[in-house]
Parts: sequence; C-alpha cells; structure tokens
Amino acid sequence: MANQVEDGKDSKALMFGRTAEAVSRTRRSAGGAEPRRDQVLTTKMGLHIPAGLAFEDWERAGHQLSGLLNSSSWWLGDWLVYGKDHYADRYERGICAAGLQYQTLRNYAWVSRRFELDRRRPALSFQHHAELASLRVDEQDAWLDRAERMKWSTKQLRNAIRAQREDAPKQTDVVATTSRLDVPDNRLQWWHKAAAQAGTELEEWVMATLDAAADQLLKETDRQSPLV
Repeated sequence: MANQVEDGKDSKALMFGRTAEAVSRTRRSAGGAEPRRDQVLTTKMGLHIPAGLAFEDWERAGHQLSGLLNSSSWWLGDWLVYGKDHYADRYERGICAAGLQYQTLRNYAWVSRRFELDRRRPALSFQHHAELASLRVDEQDAWLDRAERMKWSTKQLRNAIRAQREDAPKQTDVVATTSRLDVPDNRLQWWHKAAAQAGTELEEWVMATLDAAADQLLKETDRQSPLV
C-alpha cells in the first residue's frame, strides 16, 4: 500500500488503501481528476473526511496522523536544540518567525536533549520518553526496554514507575537525622522557574541537578586522586 500526499494551496489530501499503480490508472481513466471517496483532506483548521470512508481507510488515516504527531514532537525538539546551540543570540527570533511559542517547545527540547537519536525507541512514543527524561541514563534505558518488551502505554509506564517508587524502602532514619535546609523565597522561586523550563516538577529537578553535580564532582575527584 502506498500513501500519497498531494499538496494543494491550503490543504493536503491523504490517500489510503490504494497502490500507486491503482491510483495512476484511476487518474488516467478520469482524465487527471483526483478520486475523492478515499481521501482525507487535511487543512490548517481540521480534517475533511469524505462520507462513506471505509473503516480500514479511516483506521490507516489515524495511524498515519498519530505517527506524524509523534515525529513532530521530536522534530520540533531537535530544531529548538539546534537553534539554541548554534544561534544563541537569534534563535528566539527564529521561533517567532516560524509562528511558534517557546512555552510550547521547551518540553520538546528538553526531552530531545535528554535522548540522543540513537537512544530513541521507534516503537515507543515521544510521551514514553518524556516520562523518563528526568531519570539517569541507565534508568531510562532500563524502563525503555521494559516498556518496549511489555508494550506498555504511556499511562502503564507512568503507573509502573510510581509503583516502584512507592515500593522502595523509605529512608526515614536518614531523613530524620538530616538537618532541614532553609531556602530563601527568592531562590526557591528561581528554582521553580528553572524546573518549569526543564518541563519537570521542582523535586525531580532538584534531585536530578544534585545527582548530576555530585556525579561530576566525584568523577573529577577520582581523576585527580594519585594512583597508589
């Protein structure tokens, strides 16, 4: 089966359920006119679905649209990451010129930066990856493996992560003996803003930031330590 996309002035016709050869024969026999009964017409404002569209064609249309939506999240994220890395002084202008808003893109960019191309799983959605973006790389890969093997939905993955956290032993003794950290309001607001830009909750952002800082410091200490 070949799905053909034909650009019009303000719309695109998505054809489902026909081979390219069959479509070509239909065009020739109709003097170049486009068949309409199996086309889903996309516009900037919505879909025009022909009356009598076969269930199989409707189902295939949904599958294709879902794939485009998932891919577009990665595309936009990668696009913004590239802009921030290469045009730090101009990328916001590019976002405005493209008719996009940074608030919409920031989560896409954060997830895209957390998962290099070769670590992304085609069998899983962008949202699967977003659920794991705040975790360490080894944890991300372990959960991706599990979700792919079990064919979990995003909700099932989220529930599995929550269940594991709830089953983890509570470090009550450690917490009880740890001094309370008093954070000034202005700094707390600053952290909230950073967490929001990272597309995650404050607690997860603080933990991920501290883990990354500790990991870097310990690695530097190990490199500087003399060999015995």
